[in-house]
Amino acid sequence: MIWDYFAWLQTCDPLADTPVAWALASGFVDHVSKCFLEAEIKRFEAEKAHDDDRRRQAEKEKTELRTKYMQKASRRFPVRLYRGFQIDFSALLSDRWLAFKVDFELLTPWYSKDDRVFHVLDNPVRKDRVFGVPFMAASSWKGMLRWACRMQCGLREYLEQHNGKLEGWRDPDWILHLFGNEKGEEKNFHQGALVFYPTWFNKIGFEVINPHSRERRAGTQPIYYEVVPPGAEGTLSLLYAPWSGMKPAADPKEVLPKLLEAIEKLLTTYGISAKRTVGWGMARIEKWRAFHKTGGTVEKNNCDELWQELQAWLSGGGAP
Repeated sequence: MIWDYFAWLQTCDPLADTPVAWALASGFVDHVSKCFLEAEIKRFEAEKAHDDDRRRQAEKEKTELRTKYMQKASRRFPVRLYRGFQIDFSALLSDRWLAFKVDFELLTPWYSKDDRVFHVLDNPVRKDRVFGVPFMAASSWKGMLRWACRMQCGLREYLEQHNGKLEGWRDPDWILHLFGNEKGEEKNFHQGALVFYPTWFNKIGFEVINPHSRERRAGTQPIYYEVVPPGAEGTLSLLYAPWSGMKPAADPKEVLPKLLEAIEKLLTTYGISAKRTVGWGMARIEKWRAFHKTGGTVEKNNCDELWQELQAWLSGGGAP
């Protein structure tokens, strides 16, 4: 008898309808990627040759491949496991803490390059190394949200005045309170009050960017990207956990509304993806949720209504 779960998976039949080791190592996702890419290449060649019959056939094959492998994926353990990747804020340890979840739906493709060395595509989307599920890392959320907060404080104007250089920029105290110092800081280094969590997505798709020659005004070489397509849903989860005596100190009534505004602008205006300059990573916020140890849970459709509830918590003395 084998007691090691992953060792047992190695003994499974890869062709059987069971969660097998190659799926946990993203092999299934790569196989689907290869099939989709072959169909995408056929479609591109058909359009280039203006062959209507071949184009319709390529679209048909692409649809059949998507239906076949997505049906199989829905039965596979790793592909549907993301539904269990939910952060539980129902039992916070301190009544000084506040947790937030922002549910959103992508309006444009999301992309973050994976760091895997070998892949069928040159530009694979970033995936969890064990389960092969596309995800956005907690460190990416922290960096992008810090940048959005800086934009609120006049970072754009500062860069315009200093030829696009960040040298000499100093974060205000409320940003240092939330995010802490950046790496490399030698004096007064401290951790921020925010804790970030990854976001997992439930879909994978493909996009093609085809650069055009300025002289011929025709495509040169199509570039294929594995992306999370529009319509995919995700959740931004973060915890506001200040502690007694932390420096710089800040009043939550002043800090939290700025944080919520930055979150809204990041998702709906700036975007959360690589290739943001072409409009990737735009999202629509579906729901705002906040959690407190004694206040319970509040759920609202917009940021202003959520902040009104938070003000009641803060004024009541239960929250920090």
